Amino acid sequence: MTITKNTDPSAPLLSVEDLNVRFPTEDGLVHAVRGVDYTLRSGEVLGIVGESGSGKSVTSLAVMGLLPASARVSGSVKYRGQELLGQGDRAMSRVRGKGVSMIFQDPMTSLDPVYRVGYQIEETLRVHDSKLSSKAAQARAADLLGMVGIPNAAERVRSYPHEFSGGMRQRVVIAIAMANQPDVIIADEPTTALDVTVQAQILEVLQTALSETGAAMVLITHDLGVVAGIADRVLVMYAGRPVEIGGVEDIYYQPRMPYTLGLLGSLPRLDSSTKQRLTPIKGSPPSVVNMPPGCPFAPRCPLHVAECDVAEPDLVEVGGGHTAACIRIDEVRKAGGEAAAVFDEAADDRLLGSEQPADLAAAAGTADAGAPGDPVGERTDPTPQAGTGSLLDATTTPSTTTDGDRR
Repeated sequence: MTITKNTDPSAPLLSVEDLNVRFPTEDGLVHAVRGVDYTLRSGEVLGIVGESGSGKSVTSLAVMGLLPASARVSGSVKYRGQELLGQGDRAMSRVRGKGVSMIFQDPMTSLDPVYRVGYQIEETLRVHDSKLSSKAAQARAADLLGMVGIPNAAERVRSYPHEFSGGMRQRVVIAIAMANQPDVIIADEPTTALDVTVQAQILEVLQTALSETGAAMVLITHDLGVVAGIADRVLVMYAGRPVEIGGVEDIYYQPRMPYTLGLLGSLPRLDSSTKQRLTPIKGSPPSVVNMPPGCPFAPRCPLHVAECDVAEPDLVEVGGGHTAACIRIDEVRKAGGEAAAVFDEAADDRLLGSEQPADLAAAAGTADAGAPGDPVGERTDPTPQAGTGSLLDATTTPSTTTDGDRR
C-alpha cells in the first residue's frame, strides 16, 4: 500500500485508537502504553502531559514507527484514514517529514555532528522532492533558519551543530521539522533542556512553525505551564494510559482527576496575591510490569478508598468533550480546582513568611538590613497583582530575542 496516495480528505489528520505498546524484559512484560486514544484535526494543538515514565514519548515513537523491533505494538494509528501500524520503513519514510514530522527532545542527538546544519535541512527537502535543485534547496534552508529566528541565516547554514547553543540547535531541529510543510508536527518535550527565557522563545518559534505550515501539533511535555498558552486540548497520562482529556480551560479551571489537580497544585503560581504553599504529589508512579488491579494512582491519591482497589476506572464523561478516569469525581469537583483542598503541603514547605522560626527570621532580617545607608536594606517587594487563580492567567510569553541563545 502506498501511504501518501488515496487518502481520505474527510478523515482526521491523525487518529490513534486503543494504542498499546509492550516491551519484553527479564522482569516481565512492560506495558508502557495502555489504550491511548486521541484524534487530531487540522490546525489543532493537542498537549500530552504527565510525569516521566507515563508513556508520552513511547506513544509518539509508536506513531512515527520508530520503536525497536522488540516492541509489541497493537491498536491503530491512521494518518488521513490510512493505517500506519505494520508498515515497513520504506513506506513510513514517505510519511515521516512530509505528512508527520517530529521534533525530538535533545537537539544535539537529533542533529548529525559531522554535517553542516544547512546540508541536513537540504537533505530533508530533497528526500521528498527529488526535482528540487541544489541551489533552490540551499536558499530554502537559509529561509527556514531565518523563520526560526537564527541571525545571519545565509551564513549560519555553513555552521556545524556544535557551533550553536542549545536554544539555537533546537531552532534548527524545528526548521527541519517544518521544511516540507507537514500536516502534523509532534514535539516531544522541545523545551525541557532549556532555560526559562529560551523556553518562551522556542514556544514562539513553534507557533511560527504552525502558522507557516498550517500544521496541527501534538505537544508532549511534563510541564502544564508550557501547554497553557498554546494547546487547544490536553490529554493527561499516568502509568501509560489517559486519565483525563478535555479542552485546555476545562483541564486548568475544572480538573476532575486527582492526579491532574495535583499536577496543577505542584507548580509555583506567579498570579497569586498571597503566599501559597505548593501541594506536591507524594510517592512515585507505579511500575508498569504486572500492574495490580485497581486505580494505578490509588497509592498516591488523598481521596483513596477501598473501592479504588477493585478495578481500574474507565474514562467517563464529566462535561462536553471532557472525560476523566476516577470514581470520586464529585469530591474533586468540590475542591473547585484548589489542590490544597485535597492534597497536603510538603513538610519542607510548611514555613512561609511570618511562620519562619525566630532564629531564621532574625538571620534573614539581618541579611536584608545591610549597612546604614546601604540601598539594599531599603528594598521593597513589588506589590503582587491579583489574578483569577488560574495557571492560564499566569502564563505569558516574552517577546522573541536572540540574547538567550548566546553561546
